[in-house]
Amino acid sequence: MIGSDGLTPQAVGRACEERGFESLFWAEHTHIPVRSRRADGASTRFYADTYDPFAALSAIAAVTTTLKIGTAVCLVIERDPITLAKEVASLDRLSGGRFLFGVGAGWNREEMADHGTDPRTRMALLADRVRAMREIWTKDEASYHGAFVDFGPLWSWPKPVQQPCPPVLVGGNGPGSEDRVLDFGDQWMPQSGRLADMAEFRERVATLRQRAEAAGRGPIPVTVFGVQPDIRLLDEFAEAGADRCLLPLTSLDASETMSKLDQWAGLRRATATQG
Repeated sequence: MIGSDGLTPQAVGRACEERGFESLFWAEHTHIPVRSRRADGASTRFYADTYDPFAALSAIAAVTTTLKIGTAVCLVIERDPITLAKEVASLDRLSGGRFLFGVGAGWNREEMADHGTDPRTRMALLADRVRAMREIWTKDEASYHGAFVDFGPLWSWPKPVQQPCPPVLVGGNGPGSEDRVLDFGDQWMPQSGRLADMAEFRERVATLRQRAEAAGRGPIPVTVFGVQPDIRLLDEFAEAGADRCLLPLTSLDASETMSKLDQWAGLRRATATQG
């Protein structure tokens, strides 16, 4: 999570593209309630210091040409779906079809409650809003009637460059995560730190892809979030079925950030050579 006191999004984006990275994902928190705490009791203060992902990624798109840009994750349950559908389509078009739409329901219950979201129904709300946005992206005259989202025929442009829409990467590790991928998503994005072991990951990826094939779908790409920069671990994830691993870049000063990206570029070259 890159804070506003570190390098600008433009500088980070250019640095990633220059070093040959495939993609750069941005986290989201609209705010952090002072009373909220992580499960381990630690302060959540640092989560509050991050740019809005769509503003940051738009700035990155303007200064790069090949770098894919994504959200990891966009907290859909804290956003109006009609407005968000336009933001996603606009960013995909302005970037030339480089946007990857990582979505999730979040973990900070106080944060989502401030947006009027009931934590008990956040997963159903997430699904309903993504389905509604798909209607807007794919229909010239869209309408949707769901449990949480309801609107009559509407017009909304621009439409995304990617067809039928930017890939929807569904975040989550819980037992229903794969169901949600198959229900309203295109790809799966589990968190590395919440996997029991590599055997569990391998089994879940294989089962997900078997279920997709049985449903008449192609292979489901998998992006693993928060992987530590260790070449052996990256190789293990690749062998177990991961298509992309996201390394955690936090807010550092300019020289430290560039040094870390240089180190990671070496890992990227090493894994590419081995592959």
